[in-house]
Amino acid sequence: MSAPALSQTLPDSPENRPAAWWRDAVIYQVYIRSFADGNGDGVGDLLGVRTRLPYLRELGVDAVWITPFYASPMADGGYDVAEHREVDPLFGTLGDAEALIAEAHALGLKVIFDIVPNHTSAAHRWFREALAAGPGSAARERYLFRPGKGEDGGLPPNDWESVFGGPAWTRIAEPDGSPGEWYLHLFDPAQPDLDWRHPEVRAEHEEILRFWLDRGVDGFRIDVAHGMVKQEGLPDAGYTDQIEMLGSSVLPYFDQDEVHEIHRSWRRILDSYPGERIAVAEAWAPSIERLAAYVRPDEAHQAFNFHFLGTAWDADALRRVIADSVRTAELVGATSTWVLSNHDIRRHVTRYGGGEAGLRRARAAALLMLALPGSAYLYQGEELGLEEVLDLPEELLQDPQRLRSADGSSGRDGCRVPLPWGGEESPYGFTPLGIAEGWLPAPARWRGLTVEKQWEDPSSTLGLYRRALKLRREIPGLGDGRLEWRDAPRGALVFTRGPGFACTVNASGQPVAVPHPGRLILASTALPDAAQGCAPAAEIVLPPDSAAWWHAG
Repeated sequence: MSAPALSQTLPDSPENRPAAWWRDAVIYQVYIRSFADGNGDGVGDLLGVRTRLPYLRELGVDAVWITPFYASPMADGGYDVAEHREVDPLFGTLGDAEALIAEAHALGLKVIFDIVPNHTSAAHRWFREALAAGPGSAARERYLFRPGKGEDGGLPPNDWESVFGGPAWTRIAEPDGSPGEWYLHLFDPAQPDLDWRHPEVRAEHEEILRFWLDRGVDGFRIDVAHGMVKQEGLPDAGYTDQIEMLGSSVLPYFDQDEVHEIHRSWRRILDSYPGERIAVAEAWAPSIERLAAYVRPDEAHQAFNFHFLGTAWDADALRRVIADSVRTAELVGATSTWVLSNHDIRRHVTRYGGGEAGLRRARAAALLMLALPGSAYLYQGEELGLEEVLDLPEELLQDPQRLRSADGSSGRDGCRVPLPWGGEESPYGFTPLGIAEGWLPAPARWRGLTVEKQWEDPSSTLGLYRRALKLRREIPGLGDGRLEWRDAPRGALVFTRGPGFACTVNASGQPVAVPHPGRLILASTALPDAAQGCAPAAEIVLPPDSAAWWHAG
């Protein structure tokens, strides 16, 4: 499948583009169940987020993205939505959501909510109607019900596989109790896929957007933005282990060209409201070029750059993905986004090797990411240097994705453990007055990684993030704008951002010498004393797995 045409009318140059807050924003992801518990039941909620908004302001981010808090049976942590216009009692009330928006705005923070359009909960009123109505009914046309194959329809309609493992089809019992049709669910069986060719599905979601826009939300992160439209005829994919191909190969149920018309219609709604309301696409596509199609001038404002997230800690690979990302974003007048971790991915300290080595690389990667042109997304807890928790008791695991592997290792609970805010014992300030344990236990080794412990320590990972975010606001060359690569030895990256700023990265396990860039501003680890000098002809030796920012002379 070729990339959709990118040749639309674009601004003449970056200098002629209108200023927009989202082009270089740092956006902090709150996984609501695990951020802060406001009512003492062990589960994070909207009240907890409200109490920690001053922390986010002092950290130095520009916006907060909050994962779903809508009415839901919680089969998939809230991504199985029964009603987008209602707040689940587990997380608070509609008044809490409205107060959060107002309080964030008073602190100068933008607010982005999740919207989940690919599927509903099986508890959604539409799906209950579909089950009760029977084959051929209008109620079933909102979803993807199909007769099965084989004798008596006992085989799934095609070979599509669920992201969570197993077939992407479940057979139902008809109202009379007989074996019946199958329905599509690209995720959990409790998350039936909608048919986005149905006009009611489109109209419903447009009303949902307006409901929250009327309440002041600044934008939406669109879950599975690549998945709403399936290929006509629902043909077989033709191979197994399909989830392993996500983001690298064409699949008949993801990244179909027709999905872009939906994003264009949503963009028109967003543009009808004041204040630069935005759409952020969670889009997996087989190439960076196809990903760029989601951020054409009349579609989403941003799309997560999973190609960057999935790149190994290797200088050559990092340079390729950064250069390709910047180039393709510029083709459509967009800026790239950069992200190292989120609620679906193993934390990058662990992905980079874990322990001291993993943390060293993660700190360097943070400075690299925050020096790149465009917008950066931070996942809660990365500013504390948290690792994936890999030893959670099996009986506490809740993520349905863990079923993809026999030992549960594919599950995402390990990156969703509640944050450690303070104190010496679990739950480390996650619940008020420690009156309850968090819904997942925090490990004892997090005692030294709490916000309280790291806040005043400039050498801590939190201290590094705070200084980097402050400098990112103050240095004119950072954020939106151009990047220029400079010559660098093998294993290293050197680039400049406008006049007067340079970033150096050593992504190898050995010291690397580079020409001295100028005056040191910030480093992910201690540098040699010579780094404090400014002699343009001198070299500076970068320690292994390190990054530094410089005033270029």
